[in-house]
Amino acid sequence: MKLDRISQKSLPWVYLFILPSVLVFLIFYLVPIVTVFATSLTHWDGYNAPVFEGLQNYGRLFTRDSFLISLRNLLWWSVIAATLHVGFGVLIAFLFYRRSTGWRAVRAAFMIPNVISAAALAMIYRFLFNNDFGLLNGFIRIFAPNFSVNWLFQSPYAFWAVTLTWLFYAVIVTLIVHAELMSIPTELHEAAHIDGASEFQIAARIDLPLCRYSIGTSVILAITSRIAMYEAVALTTRGGPGDDTMNIPIILVNSITDLNYGFANAAAVVMFLLGILTLLLVNWLFKMNKRGF
Repeated sequence: MKLDRISQKSLPWVYLFILPSVLVFLIFYLVPIVTVFATSLTHWDGYNAPVFEGLQNYGRLFTRDSFLISLRNLLWWSVIAATLHVGFGVLIAFLFYRRSTGWRAVRAAFMIPNVISAAALAMIYRFLFNNDFGLLNGFIRIFAPNFSVNWLFQSPYAFWAVTLTWLFYAVIVTLIVHAELMSIPTELHEAAHIDGASEFQIAARIDLPLCRYSIGTSVILAITSRIAMYEAVALTTRGGPGDDTMNIPIILVNSITDLNYGFANAAAVVMFLLGILTLLLVNWLFKMNKRGF
């Protein structure tokens, strides 16, 4: 009873301390999200008052060829991110965890490029893939002197060139999975060794299932990063050649440049809903709301 009375007296202080967080959420998150949803139903140039148009922006968006191509690209990038990108990060995490031969060298080689910003990496790859003086074509011309491919501006190579700018930079996945691997009780491994299990069996039957939540989280982060991917495309292909590497953020920014904020916000709403759909789908696939195997 005494504890309950103390708790009741402390409630005003609890509300006072959480008030700043609530205000920050309302001002910087909830209000902008509601504004984006509301103005996506309007014609708005950013200067004059919005004019309600209903679902016309969404109709124009879903009938635009560039948007349909961007959805196709997003689907492919999401599959690649959820499999190859996350899989590579998980593999490196297990390598660090097992401390296999040469793991320190691999850690240094893997971590250093990952601290470079996405914009800087995009510029590096822009020079790497250059047809005239790029390192890639320079190496290929050692064996084929007449080789000439403009990787970022020639179909169908541009899509895969953009993919390579982020595919193997999975340090976030590695850190998340490695942290969960470190939390696995050593008693489980010792018991498995006593029962005659090999290192591969321990990794496949014990470690990997216990990392289900961290791998699911990594898949969510990888796919949502592809939904919001802007620098890697804007600083290399700008959505070209044609619309081969077009994505929704490029459409959104181009609409803002054209002072079509209502249309841009409709694209932003689609990105928001795709993120929610990704969260729900991955939670369901990885059974992240359930405990145990």
